[in-house]
Amino acid sequence: MLLGRVVGQVVATVRAPGFDNVSLLLVQDTTEEGRVGPTCVAVDLIGAGEGDVVLMTTGSAARVAAGSRSPTDRAVVAIADSVIRNGTASSRSA
Repeated sequence: MLLGRVVGQVVATVRAPGFDNVSLLLVQDTTEEGRVGPTCVAVDLIGAGEGDVVLMTTGSAARVAAGSRSPTDRAVVAIADSVIRNGTASSRSA
């Protein structure tokens, strides 16, 4: 699983079957050290919004979580209330 921060939303009016009723989020990966990594698109399964720190599944786990046979590579499965790194906790807004 990966940790990331929602930085935007992707709007696509024409979609493959299975993507009709899901939101697509633009998520920037966060590394263990707290640095930002690459940005990706993820299927939103829980109603996350811009600025939220989220937990994502990838690969076949993302397809299973999304409950479809669509080519889903990343799925947002949780919004983190806090992240504890080196004994220091940060809140959702940090």
